[in-house]
Amino acid sequence: MTPTAESAQGNRRATYREVLAEPRFRLLFSTRAVAITAGSLRITTFSVLVFAATGSALLSALAFGIGFLPQLFGSLLGSLADQLPPRALIAGGYALECAAALLLALVRMPIAASLGVVALVALATPVFGGASSRLVAQWLKGDAYVLGRSLNNIASSGAQLFGLALGGAVVAVLGPHRALAVSAALYLGCALAIRIRLPRLELGEFGGTPGSARGDGGAVRASLQGAGLLLRGHTVRRLMLAQWLPPAFVAGAEGLIVAYAGGRHFAPGWYAVLMGCLPVGMLVGDLLVGRLLRPPTRERLVVPLTALTGLPLVGFATEPGVGVSSCLLLLCGFGLAYGLGLQRPFLDALPKDGQGQAFGLLGSGSMTLQGVGPACFGSVAAGIGTGGAIALAGGAAVLTAGWILTWHPPTSPVPVPNYSTGSENGTEQHACSSPAQ
Repeated sequence: MTPTAESAQGNRRATYREVLAEPRFRLLFSTRAVAITAGSLRITTFSVLVFAATGSALLSALAFGIGFLPQLFGSLLGSLADQLPPRALIAGGYALECAAALLLALVRMPIAASLGVVALVALATPVFGGASSRLVAQWLKGDAYVLGRSLNNIASSGAQLFGLALGGAVVAVLGPHRALAVSAALYLGCALAIRIRLPRLELGEFGGTPGSARGDGGAVRASLQGAGLLLRGHTVRRLMLAQWLPPAFVAGAEGLIVAYAGGRHFAPGWYAVLMGCLPVGMLVGDLLVGRLLRPPTRERLVVPLTALTGLPLVGFATEPGVGVSSCLLLLCGFGLAYGLGLQRPFLDALPKDGQGQAFGLLGSGSMTLQGVGPACFGSVAAGIGTGGAIALAGGAAVLTAGWILTWHPPTSPVPVPNYSTGSENGTEQHACSSPAQ
């Protein structure tokens, strides 16, 4: 294919119908949506239980984000996403989440022990998450891959909304512990669906690199080596940071919503409405940006959309009421569509044989920082109040947009490495040209 034809293919706008025509993607997409519903139900129920038991904004924020933080250590096993069959990894991950939700539902534990259970399960997330993302990248090409990520974001937003609504209804009817049991049942359904319907793929069929799962430290060494190769690449490193930082700041603000609603004496249940505004904004943003804009346009809008994630949160410095707060959170969620403009450059920057680990590292880094965010801004809220802490999180997101702006002129797409010369923009050697093993 000539360079002109390659460029035309890369700039062609795919359709959601084309993406959903891939049956294996549909399976991963649908089970992920159900799993996110289960996770939303579990996280929000757990956060409310902790706040009701302790009255602490910090502990409530920690309960919201505790499933994110340990994924940093889980990335030490990230190379397994390229070394083990994906069906076993993905189904096993959902089964592990099911077991954790059942334990929280059936065993009355101290708050610290409950937090520990969620944290331990999160260690495995980078492995099965990386395997799933690698399959999507193998099966969807070009703009179809970006729209696949868009559909996953839309499903995430819709599932969070449904999880919030389901959580309120189930808690009201069955109580919080039975609500956690419902979450476990949903995870079990996902595990069974993957085990039964996803074809068994050997490593050669999805480009994986065989490796040993023995307990001799080999997987850890391989993961550390692969992560080092990835993060030494200037393009990969900054594209990861750009996808990590704004969601972390938004998560820091989101983790304070329960405490903000309580501190402002909003009517019972309004916390769920406010928390639902973020995924609504995300859903609308991903749908419009993914469906209506061509790939280069999405890439040019990365900076303004990133700024949109933060600017509305700054408005919480005035401690607005329910109506204004809802509008601000909707706009913040819409801005998170900025990530679609980074998907194509990020995939193009990755070494082919290390994609599973790269996606696992991307996910674990994002989830870790989204765990750090609520803890950090929860601590800040103890000193300056929840409204001020949310505004501070928004200001940090705006600063991130300014940093991304320094990468390239605002009228140019996000730069992609030129592999024909082994350089980025023809000048810098790309450190990830070797496979991450």
